[in-house]
Amino acid sequence: MRIDVLTLFPRMFEGPMGESIIGKARDKELLEINVSNFRDFSDNKHHTVDDYPYGGGAGMLLKVQPIYDNIKAIEAETPDTKKRVILLDPAGKKFDQELAEEFSQEEHLVFICGHYEGYDERIRTLVTDEVSLGDYVLTGGELGAMVMIDATVRLLPEVLGNETSAQTDSHSTGLLEHPQYTRPAEFKGMAVPEVLLNGNHKLIETWRLKESLRRTYTRRPDMLEKFPLTPEMVKLLAAVKKETAAENDTEN
Repeated sequence: MRIDVLTLFPRMFEGPMGESIIGKARDKELLEINVSNFRDFSDNKHHTVDDYPYGGGAGMLLKVQPIYDNIKAIEAETPDTKKRVILLDPAGKKFDQELAEEFSQEEHLVFICGHYEGYDERIRTLVTDEVSLGDYVLTGGELGAMVMIDATVRLLPEVLGNETSAQTDSHSTGLLEHPQYTRPAEFKGMAVPEVLLNGNHKLIETWRLKESLRRTYTRRPDMLEKFPLTPEMVKLLAAVKKETAAENDTEN
């Protein structure tokens, strides 16, 4: 996969894009990341990239020309790749695991990181997606792009050491992940559930499924509204609800 980032602050990407999973993916040549400063593409002698909005209003808008020319330079360099061009925008679609999985199937992603008050509307004609990290406003799109890149890259084949890790992550399965434990079996009076120590894989899988349902029900019940429950899950969830109600009655 190739990723291009258009930003006014390329140095922000130097650390995060070279460490951990992303750094390993680049070392394995599974991933190429290029960060460009679209100020370098400004045709203004002062290299300005923003201007006042027509009709008046607060703040400055990013001009279309530098971003347009930056994208055209990328297209000229990689004419044979199909590109997904993503505009980081608070008004865009909210980023989630499903979109990360969608992005991971692409061969070439281009992220445009905004700044100032907003964009010249004509910039939107250059993109395929307008995406927001969440319902809040950041100073610029750089941090949002880093999060989206990280969530996407870890889903690429061969990037994670264990190929099943990404498949069983919270949100990838549609449920939150079950509790997990490692050695020691007991620590300061806190013990690992006995079912995980007995070697009965069928019981372990049932326990994990039930605890995954429990965690989703108690923390993110909205996720269950659209999740296709199997008959086994329906039975386990009913038990979880009964146990949770009993615990709440005891506490009260």
